[in-house]
Amino acid sequence: MNETLTLTMAWVVGAVLGAIFFGGLWLTVRKGVSSERPALWFFVSLLLRMTIALGGFYLVGGHHWERLLLCLLGFVMARLVVTGLTRPLGENLTCQAMEASHASESR
Repeated sequence: MNETLTLTMAWVVGAVLGAIFFGGLWLTVRKGVSSERPALWFFVSLLLRMTIALGGFYLVGGHHWERLLLCLLGFVMARLVVTGLTRPLGENLTCQAMEASHASESR
């Protein structure tokens, strides 16, 4: 298989693994907060998400550091996307305004 295609697929798989991991974390927090047994939700979710992510990294890496690096890059990029999609609408503006006010106070 073409090396470029292999590396692109490693990046895509990393993005999918990241979406599963961080999307699952978001769902866990939403369900765990209102659950009668939140510790069970968080523990089972952690085991499941880590198993999927580490298993995916192991299969994609296959003794090739380039594939592993691109898989990690896709994973981190998915974190940024999921974080942006799951943030409440008004929170982004509030955080930026608070950061700006802190920056002006330190001068």
